Amino acid sequence: MTGTAPASFTADDYEARMERAARQAAEAGLAGLLVAPGPDLVWLTGYTPTAVTERLTLLILAAGRDPVLVVPTLEAPDAERAPGAPALTLRDWTDGKDPYAATAALLDADGRFGISDNTWAMHLLGLQKALPGTSYASLTEALPMLRAVKDAAELDLLAAAGAAADAAFEEIRGVAFAGRRESDVAADLASLLRRFGHSQVDFTIVASGPNGANPHHEIGDRVIERGDMVVLDFGGLKDGYGSDTSRTVHVGEPTDEERRVHDLVREAQEAGFRAVRPGAACQDVDRAARAVIADAGYGEYFIHRTGHGIGVTTHEPPYMIEGEERPLVPGMCFSVEPGVYLPGRFGVRIEDIVTVTEDGGRRLNNTARDMVIVD
Repeated sequence: MTGTAPASFTADDYEARMERAARQAAEAGLAGLLVAPGPDLVWLTGYTPTAVTERLTLLILAAGRDPVLVVPTLEAPDAERAPGAPALTLRDWTDGKDPYAATAALLDADGRFGISDNTWAMHLLGLQKALPGTSYASLTEALPMLRAVKDAAELDLLAAAGAAADAAFEEIRGVAFAGRRESDVAADLASLLRRFGHSQVDFTIVASGPNGANPHHEIGDRVIERGDMVVLDFGGLKDGYGSDTSRTVHVGEPTDEERRVHDLVREAQEAGFRAVRPGAACQDVDRAARAVIADAGYGEYFIHRTGHGIGVTTHEPPYMIEGEERPLVPGMCFSVEPGVYLPGRFGVRIEDIVTVTEDGGRRLNNTARDMVIVD
């Protein structure tokens, strides 16, 4: 996670986020929220500690109370400069003191709290020991939609990240593939993402030939050959917000079957996109894309969900998957990425980030979804 908060957000923005989060926690029957360093803390306050260590840092949010950030004394000067600091009360603690006792004094002794998923186990256990009457629920379980609906500034940042990833794809399709290792092309992709403004590259999947049948293939030294289908899936963070796109290219002319499967995935991706509208259930997007592939006889080869949310992380709620009945709301952003994976042969995946609008959906990736031939 980048330590730089986007310049688009003001102290008032962060204060509003903290107030909304505290209100949502109360509506969910929670005594408050406890947020450790990570994406939730960045989104709520704009603060990332210089180094995440064993020292306790914890944001405490509760309806009707001022937000409090518990920090080690040596980190307090940095915390005071955080964009959201004007809305916070800082409580620092020094080495040699018990941070859990200090934090316990700020919490309801028998409350149930939402706690960020990436909180260290030692900190949660320390709080439980100091306050044995408390209980906890993961933030993803308790408030899964906390960051899901983006405001206009966030949508602008996600669109810019998507455009940067698109620019990287337009460049990579012009480089040589045949005779080079997957790792070489992946390095090119990472360099291009950085050139177009990404401060963090989270993944650069280059899955050639039979490796394309593994959706999360780890790049290796396989030499890409003429006749290979190559799945490209790449993204990261630009100005604190994520990109994630997939395109499948072919080295030289494809076979009829390869074209047919690629066209099928493109049709499924289009069907998933067209299912995006306010009020539709998340699972409706999955069902629409999956039906196209199943009807063509390839259902068993579509082996993952159709999409995941994106924001200050590249994977977050909501998820486009069967059983997720949560309705789509304008401002939600997520991937639509069906695929077909034929073991030992090849795979195809096409992925765009999509945001829900007032009357449908808008793609944040706009490169060609037709078969692209590379050298």
